Amino acid sequence: MKAVQTDFLGDPNIGLFMKASDKLLLAGQQMEDKSLALAAEALGVKAVRAGVANSELVGIFCAMNSNGILLPNIALDSEVAAIRRAVKSTGMNVGVVDSDFTAIGNVILCNDRGAVLSRVLSREDLAVVKDCLGVECDYQTVAGLESVGSCGIATNRGCVLHRDASEEELDTVQDILKVETDIGTANFGSPFIGSCAIANGNGVVAGITTTGFEVSRMMEALKLI
Repeated sequence: MKAVQTDFLGDPNIGLFMKASDKLLLAGQQMEDKSLALAAEALGVKAVRAGVANSELVGIFCAMNSNGILLPNIALDSEVAAIRRAVKSTGMNVGVVDSDFTAIGNVILCNDRGAVLSRVLSREDLAVVKDCLGVECDYQTVAGLESVGSCGIATNRGCVLHRDASEEELDTVQDILKVETDIGTANFGSPFIGSCAIANGNGVVAGITTTGFEVSRMMEALKLI
């Protein structure tokens, strides 16, 4: 299992620009070749560059597990088509959530066993998420916040959440995702781990300002060491 640190054009908040699963690494189109190769090697998966809503903010605008990729309704038809072509060989679904809230990567925390959703998403949205990602879904906050995707990283091995997540929240997320949960930080103290790092069952890619202690904590929580 491997942990590496990188940035996106100088920004350490790499979770804003990248998303990972056990099948794929999705990254903004302008990510430097060296950084993309480093991340893909650590995660042991194919890397695909993509744009969403004419933006590099892939991590904000998509949610993903090994079964599918969810995009917002502001994604261009050409972008959705390009992603479908790029992931066709993986067998992954590509779905669109028709919600007024478009930063769906910030409000969905998922792995291949379940998905935690913010209540900004409707029951109709939940049905789309369930169908595309192929998992059971439920609503839950993390640290009292609706931005559950920004507040955590989940893999099929474990989950690490915002440092202020309550015991009740940790237990509920554990029940939904069916993996053990713990708390942590990244990028020298940020509790918004999902904005600062990405991970899968093979490794962790953290922002360049993440400390060694924070990386170790993430690796332990995600059962990578």
